[in-house]
Amino acid sequence: MSLEVLDRHSEALFEFLWCPVCGQEVFTHIPFEGVFCKNCNTQVELQESQETRGYEEAVLACFDSTTTWNLHVDEKLRRDLPDGSARVKILGAPGAYEVDWWSPEPGEDWGPVERGEFDDVEEPEEISHLA
Repeated sequence: MSLEVLDRHSEALFEFLWCPVCGQEVFTHIPFEGVFCKNCNTQVELQESQETRGYEEAVLACFDSTTTWNLHVDEKLRRDLPDGSARVKILGAPGAYEVDWWSPEPGEDWGPVERGEFDDVEEPEEISHLA
């Protein structure tokens, strides 16, 4: 007896995806635990969308900040998710993915950190004490 494994979400999808909490693009898979942002530990779960509108792929990426590390420490470099979670619908095919919508919808109260939004922000230097 053999077990057939279906790879429903390609590496190309994770190359397109970024974390809406910190803007980083690197994710880590921990077997039997899930997939997490390598920078802030926000969890992401991928689900197939019921509606594809003719696109090759339609995927819902569900982000959960329950596991996010120290949101209060680097709050200038992170943005918490409303009520601890957010979803994004991604349409397309490898090399041509696009965001269809975010839930909750970005507005005045919340908006996802864009890909690499904080890349050019330097960490504040520690203040040295004069003797």
